[in-house]
Amino acid sequence: MKQVRSFTALLFLWLPIFAVVPASAEDDTFEEDTVMEEAADFFGEGTEGIGDVIEKLFKDLGRPNAYIKGEEASGALGIGTRYGNGTLIMKSGGTSTVHWTGPSIGFDAGGNVAKVFVLVYDLPSVDALFQRFPAVDGSFYFVGGVSANYHQYDGINLAPIRLGAGLRSGVNVGYMKYTREKTWNPF
Repeated sequence: MKQVRSFTALLFLWLPIFAVVPASAEDDTFEEDTVMEEAADFFGEGTEGIGDVIEKLFKDLGRPNAYIKGEEASGALGIGTRYGNGTLIMKSGGTSTVHWTGPSIGFDAGGNVAKVFVLVYDLPSVDALFQRFPAVDGSFYFVGGVSANYHQYDGINLAPIRLGAGLRSGVNVGYMKYTREKTWNPF
């Protein structure tokens, strides 16, 4: 009986040590429900297709640790440009104003304006966003449309979701350059 008591006392002394578990990666990422709510608030009502896109992105890439809410305008006639701006929000609490530009070339013609919600994965710091990300884009806007694609560089993944209006169709390649300051130079 004495051995059982000493073992029980020893167990209770060690339990608090084992109960301290380091914060998991999930603490630094957004849950799917939170992202769905943020996107619905940002895009507005009647955007049921956005939920399907977000579910697919979560299935493909997991939980993001940041997102960007913004607007952009783009146009192309074989060669195109894209200009946008928004706010980066990190799960860890950091925020920053973000601008992006990017040239493209391809079989692409037309123009569009869009609200953009970018899921950001594995971003170690706000400063790590400010670089170029290769981009391949295919879109078809006839009055309105939803599109999503992936940009990846240096272990960071971006998944822009665009809800736009315009008249544009095609496929192109290029890059997106994210900066702190607004610039009209797409290069």
